[in-house]
Amino acid sequence: MDIHRVLSLLPHRYPFLMIDRVLEFEAHKRILAIKNVTYNEPFFNGHFPIRPVMPGVLIVEAMAQATGLLAMESNPETVSKTSIYLFVGIDKARFKRTVEPGDRLEIEMYQRSMKRGIGFYSGSAKVDGAVAATADIMCTARDFGD
Repeated sequence: MDIHRVLSLLPHRYPFLMIDRVLEFEAHKRILAIKNVTYNEPFFNGHFPIRPVMPGVLIVEAMAQATGLLAMESNPETVSKTSIYLFVGIDKARFKRTVEPGDRLEIEMYQRSMKRGIGFYSGSAKVDGAVAATADIMCTARDFGD
């Protein structure tokens, strides 16, 4: 899935789009996406000027966006021009290493279950095979049409 497909599914845009490409996808099972972290990211100006570090909440946001892509591609009948997948919960978020400019963040999310329209997912974000973060994420589709 290239950036054009990602943009067609996610409502996020610069500077909040956190997925550059999807490398692997298995419907209702798994997604492997990447975020190329560059020095030009706007958050590095203040986090931290002396030693730029990607904020943990943005790593989790990248994981949530990958989760949304997995949910949307697995359930195309729930996707319309007026619907989006919303991040509705997070559990067990843990941060193991820093993510810095020049890193390639690999986000791998797994679908655990779907109950009453809420998807439950688990996964990790890694840099060079080393775990940067892990989390359990929940999301659901919402239609905002009139």
